[in-house]
Amino acid sequence: MARYTGAVCRLCRREGKKLFLKGDRCYSEKCSLEARSYAPGQHGQGRKKSSEYGLQLRAKQTARRFYGVQEGQFHHYFEVAERKQGVTGDNLLRILESRLDNVVYRAGFASSRAEARQLVGHGHFEVNGHRVDIASYLLKGGDEIAVCEKARGFEKMKSVIEANSARPVAEWLSVDRENMTVKVVALPERDQIEAPVDEQLIVEYYSR
Repeated sequence: MARYTGAVCRLCRREGKKLFLKGDRCYSEKCSLEARSYAPGQHGQGRKKSSEYGLQLRAKQTARRFYGVQEGQFHHYFEVAERKQGVTGDNLLRILESRLDNVVYRAGFASSRAEARQLVGHGHFEVNGHRVDIASYLLKGGDEIAVCEKARGFEKMKSVIEANSARPVAEWLSVDRENMTVKVVALPERDQIEAPVDEQLIVEYYSR
């Protein structure tokens, strides 16, 4: 399945939630969801109440779009989460949160997850001293991510980090903006994950 390349604000409107796909725009009065809180399309304002399956599907799509993950990869993450000990839904969110692009975004080194994926893909980050250009790279507790030496001099990188300096940082991360590094203190617990997702509905969706 190809990556979605259309207007991302339509995705927020479709799910009826802010997915923070547009960076600074999502925090401003220009947010499309604020102006048009109904679903996009000709029949967006006339949609009927969803069925049980519809609610489960929307929960899965919300999580997938929030983290910017394609369908096949998301299903794979669910299967991995199901095999792990513990609560499947919590395991799934923990896997999604541990992606390198998500951590780069959570640390404030990118304005959106899409921008974080692009920066990682261009090789601007190192993990434990080794350059990694795979956005889906899964991090572990104790891993340290750093902006590579060459990218530290980029004005774009400096301006993005400065612009996001006021944004709250997840408590399971330790960020050093001056040295452009972030450490994964430990993988997050469910109450440390801020995501507009009902993971139990996702578990029900795949358990049909």
